[in-house]
Amino acid sequence: MQKIKSLMARQGLKSPQESMADLSPMENLRIPSTEELRELRQQPIDPQAEQEIIDSIEEVYFSNDSFDMVRHELEKLPPELNLQELEEYRDKLKRQQAAVSKRVADLILEKQPSYVKELERVTALQTNLQLAAVICTNARRQLKVSKEEFTEASLGLLANQRRRQLLTGLLKSLRTIKTLQRTDVRLSEMLEEEDYPGAIQLCLECQKAASTFKHYSCISELNSKLQDTLEQIEEQLDVALSRTCKHFDVLHYTKVQKAYTLLGKTQTAMDQLHMHFTQAIHNTVFQVVLGYVELCAGNADTKFQKMQYKDLCTHITLDSYIPCLTDLCKALWEVMLSYHRTMQWHEEHDKQKAVSSQDDAAGEPDELTVDRSYVKKKLEHGLTRIWQDVQLKVKVYILGTDMSNFKYDDFIVVLDVISRLMQVGEEFCGSKSEVLQESIKRQSVNYFKNYHRARLEELRMFLENETWELCPVKSNFNIAQLHEFKFMGQCRSPSVSPSRQAASSAGPALEELSLFQQYHQDGNPFEMHIEHKEEETEDVLASNGYESDELEKSVYQDYDSDSDVPDELKQDYVDEQTGDAPLKSVSRETIRSKKKSDYNLSKASAPILTNTTLNVIRLVGKYMQMMNILKPIAFDVIHCVSQLFDYYLYAVYTFFGRNDMYESSGLGLISSRLRTTLNRIQESLIDMDPVGENAGVHGPPEDRKEKVPSPHLSQMVILTDSGTLYGLAQRVVATESLVFLAEQFESLQSHLDTMMPAAKKPFLQQFYSQTVSTASELRKPIYWIVAAKAIDYEQMLLMMAGVKWDIKEIMSQHNVYVDVLLKEFEQFNKRLGDVSRHVRIPLPVSNVLWEHCIRLANRTLVEGYANVKKCSNEGRALMQLDFQQFLMKLEKLTDLRPIPDKEFVETYIKAYYLTENDMEQFIKNHREYSMKQLANLVNVCLGSHINKKARQKLLAAIDDIDRPKR
Repeated sequence: MQKIKSLMARQGLKSPQESMADLSPMENLRIPSTEELRELRQQPIDPQAEQEIIDSIEEVYFSNDSFDMVRHELEKLPPELNLQELEEYRDKLKRQQAAVSKRVADLILEKQPSYVKELERVTALQTNLQLAAVICTNARRQLKVSKEEFTEASLGLLANQRRRQLLTGLLKSLRTIKTLQRTDVRLSEMLEEEDYPGAIQLCLECQKAASTFKHYSCISELNSKLQDTLEQIEEQLDVALSRTCKHFDVLHYTKVQKAYTLLGKTQTAMDQLHMHFTQAIHNTVFQVVLGYVELCAGNADTKFQKMQYKDLCTHITLDSYIPCLTDLCKALWEVMLSYHRTMQWHEEHDKQKAVSSQDDAAGEPDELTVDRSYVKKKLEHGLTRIWQDVQLKVKVYILGTDMSNFKYDDFIVVLDVISRLMQVGEEFCGSKSEVLQESIKRQSVNYFKNYHRARLEELRMFLENETWELCPVKSNFNIAQLHEFKFMGQCRSPSVSPSRQAASSAGPALEELSLFQQYHQDGNPFEMHIEHKEEETEDVLASNGYESDELEKSVYQDYDSDSDVPDELKQDYVDEQTGDAPLKSVSRETIRSKKKSDYNLSKASAPILTNTTLNVIRLVGKYMQMMNILKPIAFDVIHCVSQLFDYYLYAVYTFFGRNDMYESSGLGLISSRLRTTLNRIQESLIDMDPVGENAGVHGPPEDRKEKVPSPHLSQMVILTDSGTLYGLAQRVVATESLVFLAEQFESLQSHLDTMMPAAKKPFLQQFYSQTVSTASELRKPIYWIVAAKAIDYEQMLLMMAGVKWDIKEIMSQHNVYVDVLLKEFEQFNKRLGDVSRHVRIPLPVSNVLWEHCIRLANRTLVEGYANVKKCSNEGRALMQLDFQQFLMKLEKLTDLRPIPDKEFVETYIKAYYLTENDMEQFIKNHREYSMKQLANLVNVCLGSHINKKARQKLLAAIDDIDRPKR
């Protein structure tokens, strides 16, 4: 019944009772009864009129149920009421009400059959529902009986089974939780075993399992514990990564990288690795230097540990400097080798990945490709950064100590170590090591200035104490045998350090390998120079001037013992002026015919040099060794090498060649090139002022500091004794040692040229062309003094003055002065032989001596002839006879050909036969004669044949020739 009512309410239908109740009280009172309704319906009415009445009703009456119509009508009343109008309006409302009521009555009567029918159906439905309620009650009662009697036991079994399954799952979960709680023990064991990938894999699996059981309260605590463990693993992994910076191990690094890959932190690992390398460099150098500083301090003072590295380097002592530098470079080598091997590992790893990705059709993920690209770029950029850090640390160490007082060998070791380190840098990242070069250049220039200054002072001391005795060296002596020049024999390339040369001598296979390939597994490149130094030996001195019996055999045999010597040094002593063949080419018969002892044979082949010469050669070798290692100061070193030669040349000239009679002799003993060289040396190198006098007159102290006082000849060297031919032995040793030194410089020119910067090569060429090549030119002025004093030319002039030249008949016998002069030459030859028994006199020296003596003798003859007051034609014939006798006997004494100044004498004698016109032409063409000599020709020879005017004309011509000379 309720359903029907709700359905009616949903459709807007109301029961007749409710419809009646909705009417207002006034309308209730006026609702027509059924009969009225029937009457209303029966009343005839026009439908159209009825519809018009309904339409005239105000809209507000249809608005809602709460509308108060009474109040509405009252409010519409006008202020002044009109009864008639009111009645009319009331009738209108009644008509409207009647029309509405009639319409309602029609609708009700129209729907009444349907209403009755529905009401009957509702009543039937209510009866059915009551019957259904009875049936349900009976069914429930019967189901209760069935439950109690049949299904309770079966359902209990099913419930128990379900509970069992739940408990089994719970037990499994509890066991998993128990395992998770015990994983920390296993993780600790795996970390101790350094199985980082396994530990991380296990930890990640545990975290995944813990997230599955996060609904258990105990798991939340376990999860945080696993996170702490993972962070601990990452910390230990970072420590393990840092260990690879000093000692790279492939297996260890593979584990570490695999672990970082599992964590997904490959890029982070690479950033950390570079940070560890930087820290490793800092810690390594600090610990090495700190260890040496504390060792040298000898106490356990902890103040050094708090110092900065730069300050710590200043506390290194000179004795510990090289060992500390070596250990420093060794430690840094280990760091760079580890970085190099790290890069190799990644390169090989990338190749393997590339091959596997090609085999795998799917390829590798983009993320892995990005990681690999990042790692590769990071490692490549890290090369320069690591090497820069190494350079800066070593630079601070190098500049932390003043090396100006180092021994030469120690400084060479420092240069060698730094050179090897720069080689490592070049192979490491292709760097030219500008930082290291600049720092070592600063130290080298500072050291070399002090060292060179001390060596020049030392050379001056040697020269002033030098007695110019022959230094007994072996006949096959060569500068390549000196250990200072060993580096040239071991490697022709000037760009290789001594330690690298030692390594390259091990075999051609090693030369092709880089340092990182040679010392990939073990060893250290900074241990080479010590071994190299121990191998340096030399044997160049003869034993007390005598060599072993093997020497005589060596004269007849061609040796190949210098196969490792550079070509420019692979030569015996050969006199370049005469082209004397090396001794080893002399035949057995020739040597036997000379009947000389082993000593003399040795001396005949051994070069002439002194201890000072040998010292200068060693210095040159040391300078070249320093230049060989350190290219930036090559020009400074070569300049100092030239000063050594300059000072030696100047000393020899000052001791033995300086004489005021050079110019007056007219022999041109000193060439303009030699004089220019001597003046240059004196101005640039020689300090002419005594100490404390005229200070500052010749330039600032800095310039004078670069100069060396002029050396003084030792008082033990006597150059005034005629018995020793005025110190001829010492002169020969001094001059020929200078020539030998010049020859060694010539042999080293090509090597020096390769070392010299291109912009400075003109200096080297000028040094060789204007200085080295003038060494042999000193022979003339030095030996001229001996020649001028060895023969009494004044006595000969006096004897010639006593000869009567205006004879009337031709003489067949020469004059006595010729025999006296020849006897002087024989005595000179004998004394020359006596000197040669002590010091070998090379053929060029002998030739220069004989040339000087003969030239002086011939000029003395001309001077003697020029002093003649009267001379006949027979006298002129006698002059020619005397000179021919002199020449004939002289040619037996010397092998010098042609006889010097022979034409000088012959031309002068023949000039006695010239006519007036020929004499004038002779005077113009022969300016080598003095004014006195030419005047004598005019006065004596032509005096009786020409008039006074003609004689005055010729004398005026002579005066015109002589005027420019004045």
